[in-house]
Amino acid sequence: MGVSALREFVVDTDFGRLAGLRGGPAGAPRVLALHGWLDNAASFVPLQPHLPGIELVAPDLPGHGASAHLPAAAEYTVVNAARAMFAVADALGWDRFALLGHSLGAAVASVMAAAAPERIERLVAIEALGALAEDIDRSALRLHRAFSEPRATRRSLRVFPDIATAVETRVASGGIEVAAARLLVERGVAPARFDESQGGYTWRSDPRLTRPTAIRMSEDQVRDLLTAIECPTRVVYANPAQPYFPEALRRARFACLRHGELVVLDGGHHLHMEQPEAVAAAIGGHFAGPRH
Repeated sequence: MGVSALREFVVDTDFGRLAGLRGGPAGAPRVLALHGWLDNAASFVPLQPHLPGIELVAPDLPGHGASAHLPAAAEYTVVNAARAMFAVADALGWDRFALLGHSLGAAVASVMAAAAPERIERLVAIEALGALAEDIDRSALRLHRAFSEPRATRRSLRVFPDIATAVETRVASGGIEVAAARLLVERGVAPARFDESQGGYTWRSDPRLTRPTAIRMSEDQVRDLLTAIECPTRVVYANPAQPYFPEALRRARFACLRHGELVVLDGGHHLHMEQPEAVAAAIGGHFAGPRH
């Protein structure tokens, strides 16, 4: 079952018009599903049919998919993304809800659960827990790079002659299979408009998403936030671990949770797209449990 199981939605927020996909019975447990960096709401198309009995809403994060780009003066940060996702929930009239996040989306969900524990009933984090951290003694270097980047010459957006070429490029970047890449690409590109005679497609995500983040939390700050998460949390990690989130680090972060359960599955970083049945089984009845 594919996109037909989900329908488009848009909401107007202080972060602009945010779009996404949603599906499932109204009145069922509410789950806000957050995708990874440079992905989009289609990240949850394969998984959603295997999670019956929940109302799943998967927004495109700001600057991703069909959602608006942030104004030039605003920065893409995990905290800003968390505020934007609360704005989506507010627009839907959701006071309390559960969170499902993959990669960057899991980092954003972790921040949301720590920032407003009274609103978050349950959390499932796939392939991340907490945000990327920075060593304190590298803070000035990171800040310098972030402030220097906007002065660099801007490169033109790449134009792909067709969807298949864009899919090949996404697969070549690593860590994803063709079928999953196609889902993300089909939602993640738009017709090129630079030259009406040229045709082709370009990414519609904001190019600023690839700029260095000016400030990151330290590892101690990340772990402090994780200890503040009050809701039952199920963490799904893929084996082998990603280089940026090595085994020792991800185990140490999991140990910070008050009410955590850990499942490790063999697979790649996008295992929720490539092995949706196994990931759904790992999630199990987590979202259907008693309200926290």
